[in-house]
Amino acid sequence: MRHGLLGFGMAAVDPPQDWKGILKQLGPGLIISANIVGSGELIVTTKLGADVGFMLLWFIILGCMVKVFLQVELGRYTISKGKTTLEALDAVPGPRFRVSWLVWCWLIMFVATFFQLAGMVGGIADVFTLGGMTLQDRVLAALVTGSCAVLLFVGRYRFIERFSTVIVAGFTLFTIFAVFSLYWTDFGITGSQIASGLSFQLPDNLTVALAAFGVIGVGASELIYYPYWCLEKGYAANVGENDGSTAWQERAQGWIRVLKWDAWASMIIYTGATVAFYLLGAATLHGRGEVNDSNLIERLSSLYTTSFGNTGLWIFLFGAFAVLYSTIFISTASNSRLSVDFLNMFGVLRSDDKSKRTRHVAIACVALPVLYFLFYITVGKPLALVFVGAIAQALMLPFLCVAALYFLYKQTDAALRPGNVWVVFLWISAAMMTTVGVYQLIAKLQGS
Repeated sequence: MRHGLLGFGMAAVDPPQDWKGILKQLGPGLIISANIVGSGELIVTTKLGADVGFMLLWFIILGCMVKVFLQVELGRYTISKGKTTLEALDAVPGPRFRVSWLVWCWLIMFVATFFQLAGMVGGIADVFTLGGMTLQDRVLAALVTGSCAVLLFVGRYRFIERFSTVIVAGFTLFTIFAVFSLYWTDFGITGSQIASGLSFQLPDNLTVALAAFGVIGVGASELIYYPYWCLEKGYAANVGENDGSTAWQERAQGWIRVLKWDAWASMIIYTGATVAFYLLGAATLHGRGEVNDSNLIERLSSLYTTSFGNTGLWIFLFGAFAVLYSTIFISTASNSRLSVDFLNMFGVLRSDDKSKRTRHVAIACVALPVLYFLFYITVGKPLALVFVGAIAQALMLPFLCVAALYFLYKQTDAALRPGNVWVVFLWISAAMMTTVGVYQLIAKLQGS
């Protein structure tokens, strides 16, 4: 394990005890929130609202909340062991071919998310086209991926954290404001509509709903990203390597408490944003009967022009660009770390010191956007591309549940294990995500 690069290796630091000190240590969750408020919300969630109306509001809220238990468990393991997510997955028992079977499952999902990110590149190209830009889609896609590669090549953790937080916050707040502004239009949301959305109904066709479940809130890819950002924030390094002492246990418990604050704060942010996008889709697109998949970006813009007219169009264009671009940005930053980690596990790279690892991550930050561009110009159809990644993430969730439960019962220090109430909710969360993944797999097999 490369403790000196990502996990341990520096002097241990006691956790903050007051809420101001805890707030200063938050960060990984904010990065994940910026990544989450992207295609899942802007595209998949609003399409779900357009398809079924308010019926699945309860499902959206539940889908955001249940995954935080799995998120914290993966973070707990990382803090106590100082391991990256892939190193953790590689430790899960089972068949191996160079690496664990679970790492191979991740690799399949990892490639599938390229489709999702390529779809977002196409979505941004559509945004520019709707704004009146006459350049070809391929040229626009090249500008998007190229600029992302350059920014990441020269950027560092703090830059990524601030950029992603600022670029999404404004549009998220405006989206929430747009929901309330519908009150002065023909599509104002009523109490009875909200009540119907909380009545635990299900539509006849669950395909879109379960695809949405895979990406709303913390999707499988964000769950895998999260421990990397916890490591880069220094949580594991602050805990230090386990020496069996009471001081280490207390220090680890303190930093796990910080991690929980981080995870729950991000959950509140992305749940609010997700609900807002869903309500806009249900109130306006479903209200008009617009459930087709053509001219997606143009139809999404009507969510805002309904409330704010032509001004709303331009705010939407800027906001849609910010949301989709920040998702590509953060996903690329995260995927670059995963790529380097995976290649190290295979011995293709030797990132045996910090400078080498930084250089390899920077190269990956350039190479990955090139792949997104190639996927987009080869396949096209942004909505279909996004749904490929969404379904793959839903299928990966049960495997992450298996890993988290294995870490809890077999790998986590007894002093760091959560209480019974938390464990019960973790099992409920795991059961729900496993059900979604199994349903998706059966549906795909029957469809083939």
